[in-house]
Amino acid sequence: MPSDSPNNGRDSTSPHGSRSPSPVGHDVLTLRALVSTKDAGVIIGKAGKNVAELRDQTGVKAGVSKVVPGVHERVLTISGSVDSVAKAYALIIAQLVDANPSSPTVSTSSAAHTSMRLLISHNLMGTIIGRSGLKIKAIQDGSGARMVASKDMLPQSTERVVDVQGSPEAIGRAIEEIGRCLLEDWERGLGTVLYHPGVADERSTGRRSHGYQSSYNGKRSNGDSNPRAPSPPSPTAGNPTNLRTQNISIPSDMVGCIIGRGGSKITEIRRLSGSKISIAKVPHDETGERMFTIVGTPEANEKALFLLYNQLESEKERRVGKEHQSQEEEQD
Repeated sequence: MPSDSPNNGRDSTSPHGSRSPSPVGHDVLTLRALVSTKDAGVIIGKAGKNVAELRDQTGVKAGVSKVVPGVHERVLTISGSVDSVAKAYALIIAQLVDANPSSPTVSTSSAAHTSMRLLISHNLMGTIIGRSGLKIKAIQDGSGARMVASKDMLPQSTERVVDVQGSPEAIGRAIEEIGRCLLEDWERGLGTVLYHPGVADERSTGRRSHGYQSSYNGKRSNGDSNPRAPSPPSPTAGNPTNLRTQNISIPSDMVGCIIGRGGSKITEIRRLSGSKISIAKVPHDETGERMFTIVGTPEANEKALFLLYNQLESEKERRVGKEHQSQEEEQD
């Protein structure tokens, strides 16, 4: 299946790494969603007919990422005003229901009820959920849709899934409110590491180097493609005027694994990335998460983000493995 992208024919997920959810001005919303390969074909249509009509009807930029062999999911990306993006998603969902009432699959009594899996930056989840869950409850009550937020970030990314369930109209209303929340707090989404379907399949075959090579080395201009260089030059040294500051939130119970014994791990991440990384001593809000501030060039910060979240992934896998082992011992 060919891809159809909102970026002048380019793959909508090709710019790997960090990106703001609202890169052009603060009134333009870019909202991504996970769709099956089958649904992607419906969205695009024969020779791109459906997606072209969607653009004409709503004025949005819309596209679907390229097919990855062996991967059954693709990323839908829609950009435009909040109203236009919400309308576009409602039209797409109605189109999918008409094409195949059982796709996307949600077990309800009504075939008109379906779902859309939105990709939301981990740092923006608090904006959507609100204090004590009041915001997400208000969105659900006002739209008639049901929203289920995943607890974990997707592999090799800082995005989580928010599954919005209901009729196409209800989902459209919920997406409109979600979009307004995202734009109001857009700065918290800076530095988001986008999810790319297929990355998780690299777990047993060099998972750690996969994202590094595609997101970091692909943007380097010196032709160095060795991701394991023992002492790379600091990217911040050559152009100090190009420094960026990015803030990310890390769960308090995960901070220790990133710092390492005697600060060994965070020191290594600073050395490999060339970015300066500082860690807040206390949680920054009621979520109990600690703020990490990263200062460096865009390339250095992207590398630091990858290394930080790679460390988080490893720790999560270690804890899950330990939990499974404990359960097996209890059963024995």
